Amino acid sequence: MPSSSVPSITLVSKSTVFPDKASNLGNLKLSVSDLPMLSCHYIQKGCLFTRPPLPIDSLILLLKQSLSKTLSFFPPLAGRLFTDQDGYVYITCNDGGVEFHHATCPSLFIRDVIAPLDDVPDFVKNFFCFDKRVSYKGHFGPIMAVQVTELGDGIFIGCSVNHAVTDGTSFWNFFNTFAEICRKINNNKSFERIARQPDFSRDSVLVSPAVLKVPEGGPKVTFNENEPLRERIFSFSRKDILELKAKVNDNKKELYINGNVNAVEILGKQSNDKNWMLKTAPVANTAEISSFQSLSALLWRAVTRARKLPSSKTTTFRMAVNCRHRLNPKLDPLYFGNAIQSIPTYASAGDVTSHDLRWCAEKLNESVRAHNDETVRRFVENWEKDPRCFPLGNADGASMTMGSSPRFPMYDNDFGWGRPFAVRSGGANKFDGKISAFPGREGNGSVDLEVVLAPETMAGIESDLEFMQYVTTY
Repeated sequence: MPSSSVPSITLVSKSTVFPDKASNLGNLKLSVSDLPMLSCHYIQKGCLFTRPPLPIDSLILLLKQSLSKTLSFFPPLAGRLFTDQDGYVYITCNDGGVEFHHATCPSLFIRDVIAPLDDVPDFVKNFFCFDKRVSYKGHFGPIMAVQVTELGDGIFIGCSVNHAVTDGTSFWNFFNTFAEICRKINNNKSFERIARQPDFSRDSVLVSPAVLKVPEGGPKVTFNENEPLRERIFSFSRKDILELKAKVNDNKKELYINGNVNAVEILGKQSNDKNWMLKTAPVANTAEISSFQSLSALLWRAVTRARKLPSSKTTTFRMAVNCRHRLNPKLDPLYFGNAIQSIPTYASAGDVTSHDLRWCAEKLNESVRAHNDETVRRFVENWEKDPRCFPLGNADGASMTMGSSPRFPMYDNDFGWGRPFAVRSGGANKFDGKISAFPGREGNGSVDLEVVLAPETMAGIESDLEFMQYVTTY
């Protein structure tokens, strides 16, 4: 489809879906990981599927019924935010419901959405509700909205969820459960419980007596929402990522056994596809630098070169990390809410570009390894001294922010007619230097990076030989 051709997406219907059972969950206080997100846009993520073998009216009815049942297991998503007289912010699980939009665009096809060598088309943003809605607005409207968009040969199911209510772990647990319930209903199977029940406890160090002072009218986003940007998805195969990791660690022997890939240490010792693990013996002394840290270092160097920064300029590479397993005692892996912190790694532009790839990867590795229970608690203490919203953006022109995760089960979403073709996001929280990591569709440790950059910086990394040699070309 020519870039100048902007397809028209038509809203067919708009309704409210309520949980099929009344909630008995009390008010949930926002934590020190939730509150900073009040100035962020709603999360917008979704999946592209082939067209289901159902009449569209039957499909919409099925999805609404499935969503209603799913909300009964996730009462906060059907609630609203409220602030009490002392300034504390809560989710009230009042069964207020979520918006459901049905849209159509028969002139769009799957190939138009996933063109692998082009920028992500602007029309993808129209697959989502609540464009650029700030999470504080959850005081005055739904915490979540679902949009189902009919294409000529497929459908896109997009969810927009308040970022002060969920992080990526919680979001994908909801989306996976939505698909699980839909598949069972579609196959006429009964169910009383779900595979991954969320944990709604609020008894950790993350729940604080500190009060976030919100300006009149609510917090605002901290970056230019209208900055001209390019967005492209770069794919990295399992083979190329392992070669990159071997180069960073300078030891291929640790990655291969008799020609087979060692499955012990890929993407932080956890693949995004649970079915691929090879039957090879564990290897001693596995490489210290992970595959994902190696990939992040590769991008850090390419973007820094492309920005042509002064050598003395300090660059920052931020990585969002899951704190559930870093705390002592640990949070439940399915703790519902935000349990993430942003780890910054600093280095001058000159050091990033003049040192080798391993040096950059080691800097990232040191930051991640140091983020333990003590560090998480120190983050909490520092926030309590100065409660504030999270300053998303790239104010100094030398920052990058890595979000999402290739560990998230984004392709474990079969609503009853097969796995997704692709995962895409909306226009939320995008600025120069925002990167989102997705698993590759083929699994096995493959990764897709959704990269958002200034146009001249994007052109620079597209001609960067060190970076592009690892990118899968179709």
